[in-house]
Amino acid sequence: MSPRTATPRHYLMCRPAHFTVDYSINPWMDPAKPTDTGTALAQWDQLHALFRRLGHTVELIEPLPGLPDMVFAANGATTLDGRVLGARFRHPERAAEGPAYADWFRERGWRVKDAERINEGEGDLLVAGERVLAGTGFRTETAAHAEAREFLGREVVTLRLVDPRYYHLDTALAVLSDTEIMYHPPAFDAASRAVLERLYPDALLADADDARVFGLNAVSDGAHVVLPEAAVGLAERLRERGFTPIGVDLTELLRAGGAVKCCTLELRR
Repeated sequence: MSPRTATPRHYLMCRPAHFTVDYSINPWMDPAKPTDTGTALAQWDQLHALFRRLGHTVELIEPLPGLPDMVFAANGATTLDGRVLGARFRHPERAAEGPAYADWFRERGWRVKDAERINEGEGDLLVAGERVLAGTGFRTETAAHAEAREFLGREVVTLRLVDPRYYHLDTALAVLSDTEIMYHPPAFDAASRAVLERLYPDALLADADDARVFGLNAVSDGAHVVLPEAAVGLAERLRERGFTPIGVDLTELLRAGGAVKCCTLELRR
């Protein structure tokens, strides 16, 4: 097996200074269960520090009051070749996040397109080498995939999610390298499973236990895979493939339905 090579990445993150769960827009969110903003901040700080130790560049966007889910930076946009496809959220509770992220990019000279159709950024649009894997079924509209194809200039592969627990593509599938992915087959409809089997016959398949702890909400730099520490089976199988899995504790953020990837938007100049 050839040794894995890490590539330094450039990320955008948002501290969970206003984190709480005071509404419910996915099965993980229960406003009746108390959250601890201090714990969320401490867990997020560890993830941020880990990325920096791994040699990655991390920029920060200012968290805005009243937007507790803004910590989930991956949902804020999709970036590729210096272009930014802004997010347009399905639920009104998150609607203001899209313009906030778009403004951050415009202020730094990126070419930004305000979305015409509903898309929730890298939650549903995952860059995998020369293609974009695009989720639909719960949040992002299928029509947004054509918008992404036209603006980003890449092949876009539509994948339909069918399990509401895995409401974004990045909760059911992770990109490991330009040519490798891992995913949880039951999260997809039969046609999408067939597409994934054809495109990625050697993909790593995650079982229900690892999917349930958001093991697929992971970030890879080509060698290191940062994922929730509870996904122990997935970590072992990543080791068998030559990757170095690094487990982190983001259980407080999981109360809102997010983990490692949700907190991490890759900036691709």
